[in-house]
Amino acid sequence: MLEARNICLEVDNEGESLFLLSDVNFCIPRGHFAAIVGPSGCGKTTLLKAIAGIKETTSGSFYWEGRDLAEDGDFEPYEIGYVPQFSIAYEELTVDENVESSARLRVDADEDELDAIIDNVLEETGLSEIADRPVKLLSGGQKRRLALAMELVSRPRILLCDEVTSGLDPRSEREIVELLHQLSMKDGRIVISVTHSLAQLELYDSILVMVRGNLAYHGSPELMVHYFGERDFEEVYPKLAMREPDEWRQSWLKHRADYYQRLEKKHIDKFVAAGLPLPQPGNQGAAEEEGVSQPSFMAQFFTLLNRRFTILFRDRTQLLLQVAMIVIFPILVALFSSKGQDQLLQLTDTMGNDLAAEVQAQQEQAEVRARVGSAVSGIIMFQVILLGLMGSNNSSREIAGERLIMEKEKFAGTSPGAYLASKLVFLSVLVLVQSLWMFAFVQYCWPLRGDVVNHLVFLLLANAAMTSVCLGISANCKSPDQASLLSIYLVGFQLPLSGAVLALPEFVEAFTQPFISAYWAWSGSVNGGLEAEVLKAVNSIVQTSFAGNLPCFLVLLGHIVFGVVLTYIGVRRTRWE
Repeated sequence: MLEARNICLEVDNEGESLFLLSDVNFCIPRGHFAAIVGPSGCGKTTLLKAIAGIKETTSGSFYWEGRDLAEDGDFEPYEIGYVPQFSIAYEELTVDENVESSARLRVDADEDELDAIIDNVLEETGLSEIADRPVKLLSGGQKRRLALAMELVSRPRILLCDEVTSGLDPRSEREIVELLHQLSMKDGRIVISVTHSLAQLELYDSILVMVRGNLAYHGSPELMVHYFGERDFEEVYPKLAMREPDEWRQSWLKHRADYYQRLEKKHIDKFVAAGLPLPQPGNQGAAEEEGVSQPSFMAQFFTLLNRRFTILFRDRTQLLLQVAMIVIFPILVALFSSKGQDQLLQLTDTMGNDLAAEVQAQQEQAEVRARVGSAVSGIIMFQVILLGLMGSNNSSREIAGERLIMEKEKFAGTSPGAYLASKLVFLSVLVLVQSLWMFAFVQYCWPLRGDVVNHLVFLLLANAAMTSVCLGISANCKSPDQASLLSIYLVGFQLPLSGAVLALPEFVEAFTQPFISAYWAWSGSVNGGLEAEVLKAVNSIVQTSFAGNLPCFLVLLGHIVFGVVLTYIGVRRTRWE
């Protein structure tokens, strides 16, 4: 049994207290199908999220099978399923792949057991015939069935559904409600559904009517119109506006004993008519008493990583963009470096061993050095900036774009650490491929006069630092568009604020340069990777702040660590809205 005792949820509204839920009390037995209805803004979804533990109540307690969820521990992940209003499936995957992914993240079982679980929930939700169909091709009703299937893999004792019938045609709506009714008859499961529609209320075992955070009624649908003194369901909402919410609550508290007695009789009759045993508290069966074991950290990690690569190769737009950047960006550097190669040759001819004898004027020598220094410095910075742009594209939408799916999977027991680790490994592969190809292609077209290993290391660090920081931004932003915009700003300010191309006042450089990864990657490549004569030419036009590459290496490493920590903080935070 699920019981709510004096549930209140109070928030601050511009200095005044606002009760989203006010002294809500109800009891729902096992094997019961209940609807939460009421006018917009009445607290339906708030109540559902409070039951799920997504929203923390101010006072009162929920009891599950006599257990105080606040004092004795919340629902175990396998005990509860939550179907939000938004889609929780990946469009690029098939129905079967989405259900399989959900099963592998929630259930610790061998391959045969997993296959049986997947086949069972697909059949139970009527999705077996379209198991190989991509989610993007599903109808609205089919997507709602898929959302239910993904929750059923762990055989939850209580299933919470938020507006799962909204936007559906009448036939699809009725099919979903009938499916939910069937699910409530199995394993003594409680199914609670928030709905705006009043068209299928007769299919529910009971109706909870909310009005401005107060429970105005909880009883059978056939007695609901009688209680409110109306002829049909549609006339109940206007009736609610005729009295204050707390008056409705007090009225219901006076009459609920009688209505609950009738509701209990109806509940028993339902199971007798279906020829099923009446679910009893504590009589859950051996399989339920044992619960469902959660997969290990590594099992969840490999499931998430495999899914991410599958999505990458299925998403043609993103894949083509990645390939285009990997191919085109190095070509751009090579095109601009052709003139730089000529300048390097001039430096060799002009500043050879017999330079003193050959050079007739100090002015000519200064001009050659300036051209060489400008070309080499610019090409290195160009590489760094392009890799920073790649890093931003890699991760700016990586978490923000699937935030709600991540929250749903965390709610179901997925480890935030496993989720973060899968993202880091996935992005590390992108960073390696992008940076190695940039280095190899440009080095072939424009051989660097100096330590190539040092240059490669700093190209990797430049890409990794921007990828890491933008991933942190993505993990803490409310939307993918916001994350993309902030990441674009971050990349856009790299060049002007680095001081490597445009001279900045010293006090500005001292403040901005520690945060500019492009500066440190460029500075490390210059100081630790160029031959003495080439370095002298670069220094003739711009001076770096350090005499070696170790400080640059450490600062870039610090950027990476900062981005990872910021990401972990964002992943750990709960943000459903």
